[in-house]
Amino acid sequence: MPWFGLGVWKSESGEETENAIKYALDAGYVHIDTASLYKNEESVGKAVNGYGIPRKEVFVTTKLWNSDQGYDSTFKALETSLDKMQMDYVDLYLIHWPKGELSVETWKAMEEINEKGLAKAIGVSNFMVNQLEEFLPHCKIVPAVNQVEYHPYLTLTDLREYCQKQGIQLEAWSPIMQGEVTKVPELIEIGEKYGKSPVQVTLRWDLQNSVVTIPKSVKQHRIADNGNIFDFELSEEDMAKINGLNRDHRFGPDPLNFDF
Repeated sequence: MPWFGLGVWKSESGEETENAIKYALDAGYVHIDTASLYKNEESVGKAVNGYGIPRKEVFVTTKLWNSDQGYDSTFKALETSLDKMQMDYVDLYLIHWPKGELSVETWKAMEEINEKGLAKAIGVSNFMVNQLEEFLPHCKIVPAVNQVEYHPYLTLTDLREYCQKQGIQLEAWSPIMQGEVTKVPELIEIGEKYGKSPVQVTLRWDLQNSVVTIPKSVKQHRIADNGNIFDFELSEEDMAKINGLNRDHRFGPDPLNFDF
């Protein structure tokens, strides 16, 4: 799984998503993250399949929406996603949100999907520690990934450490706080030291915390800039400073209290 990729949440289906993916692939990205909820899987498939590189060279993730959770409906949902993307498999298939016992039934189907090669890896999204503790005893296959909201104002130290112990790769959505990292004085100051933007500093912080990151953008220059994070390394002091910015603040829904 590539450490860095492009998220397409809220990217409009059609030209906007297709162009964003082209810009990303042009910039060297090989990891694209979508979901059935985003309503742009067709555009993801069209862009990836039409770019001119072998399918196996691009890591594609999609996610199962809550209304499709359950044993039988999971198979149908993935079939629909694959049809939309015109792909034989996805590299990673995630349960989008935790739904208790229903997710246990869903996971049985996910494990079969994995065994059949329709998803090269399977995982979850938005699972907190207590939800993983309830879920994992029912798993024959440990989730490969847990994709969660993760950024300097929500560092989730307990979850990150728990996932590391369980062999689950943590992945960050909304890593740049919907652009708000550009207003954080500490990130601005650290960026000036390295000749980098607050966004680049934040994405580099993800990687040095061993967290996969998938910032979303549809603008060509931002997509290129976001990927320009492999030519510097944050000092331990600066890593600690960013770790200390935590406010337990969410920009998205709370996985322990949502109603969809």
